[in-house]
Parts: sequence; structure tokens; C-alpha cells
Amino acid sequence: MEKIDETMESWSNNHGFFAEEYFINSFENGKQNFFGEKFEEMIDHVKGIKKGFEDEYDILLINGKSIGIVEIKFKAHENDVPKILRKAQTFRVNFPEYKNHQVYLRLATMAFYPELEQECTKEGIAIVKQVGDTIAINDKHLKCFKDELINVKKRNPKFTNKLLIL
Repeated sequence: MEKIDETMESWSNNHGFFAEEYFINSFENGKQNFFGEKFEEMIDHVKGIKKGFEDEYDILLINGKSIGIVEIKFKAHENDVPKILRKAQTFRVNFPEYKNHQVYLRLATMAFYPELEQECTKEGIAIVKQVGDTIAINDKHLKCFKDELINVKKRNPKFTNKLLIL
């Protein structure tokens, strides 16, 4: 049974690595536009290490005024959405040098299902999915997460995992 668990975990990791490689390559090859804005810099596999705010950012897209945080999954689920929303908050703590930047969230996954797309749309997260040999981006419903940290600290100095949209 233990051997089967190891094999299943290995397959899962391989699918995750495949999805990351696919989307990172896509963004490196000129797909860095986000809601019509061009991002000059892309950094992948970034870790935030501030205690209580530890997080991983699969891709950060950066320009002089905005940050695009891209979460990559092979097959995302609705329960991933709160974790993605939390990234707007943890980013502000982990990288205070970007405190004046607007933050936008994007979910890139190889497979979307209707309920997940609806949840992303409702929460203002851009949708990125594989379509044949390319990627399709739906960012019409995109929301700016610009004041999450400031407002969270003022209202709850201990910080919660709940996203406060003001």
C-alpha cells in the first residue's frame, strides 16, 4: 500500500511539474500581457518567508505599477480559490517594496470546469487555460487587489486567512 501511495504521489508531482513548465514557457514566450497591460519582468518559483505569511508564487509578472500573481495547477478545484485570494495578502507582507503596486490574480490550469470558472469570475481572478498549442486568457472580470494588507492590518493586527475586500 505504501508503494502505491508513493507511485500516486509521483504521478501527481509529474503532472504539476508539466503544468508549471507549460505555463512558464508560455509566459516567457510573450504571453505576459494581462488585462491589456504589458509586464516587463517575469519571475517564477518565488517564496515568501515572513513568519505567518509563508507562501509560494508560481509566477510573478512585474511592471512599474502592477504585479500579476499567477497560480499554476494541473487541475484546479474550487477549494483552491481561497488559497489564491490569500496570495494577494501574503504578497504584500512578503514584498513590502511593492506596497504601491496594484495586485492582480490569475489561475492557470490545464483543465477548467464550469463551477471553477464561475468561482474565479465571481472573485475577480483571471482565467488562463490551455487551448490546443496555445493559452487562452479571460480577464474581463479581473479585480484589483490593491489595499488588502493595509486594511487587514488596521482591522485585525493578528491577520486572518479571510480575504477582506474593501
